[in-house]
Amino acid sequence: MPITNCFRCHKLFYAKPILIKRGFGKYCSINCKKLFTRKRIIVLCATCGRKTEKTPSQMGHSKSGKFFCGKSCQTVWRNKEFTGPKHRLWKDGANIYRRILINSRINRVCKLCRAKDSRVLAVHHLDENHLNNTLTNLVWLCNNCHYLAHHDRLKKQRLAEVMFKNNNGGSSSIG
Repeated sequence: MPITNCFRCHKLFYAKPILIKRGFGKYCSINCKKLFTRKRIIVLCATCGRKTEKTPSQMGHSKSGKFFCGKSCQTVWRNKEFTGPKHRLWKDGANIYRRILINSRINRVCKLCRAKDSRVLAVHHLDENHLNNTLTNLVWLCNNCHYLAHHDRLKKQRLAEVMFKNNNGGSSSIG
């Protein structure tokens, strides 16, 4: 059997004459053939920045022009990118006020009674206009205080005083 050099690692190996005649017998192992014949392009993951290899065909399949190291990074990017008006099921944004308060990192505590159980907390619009979803118009209230803020004049007045005190040098609820 003739001795030939591997195209990739230049190691000497034995190849059958029939394989050399047919154009095979160029690589010492299957791993050398795979590593030498496949073309890979190294790109950075758009989410975590980790280096990842992509084939030329994979490079052509990206609709966004971004590449990811795996499905988890792609999902993280997609969940950030396609929210709000970009989401395919977006209606009008009337019910986004709870998400605005959650994303603002304001402590989830009732402004009046200091209840911390997130299961009973609701979002209250201070001016009672549900289309005004600015952060200054939204506040966490427990279900009891929220009901009283809408139906009890004294509780509504106390909420206004607490909000006035917080906005004018009182303790901040951001944490």
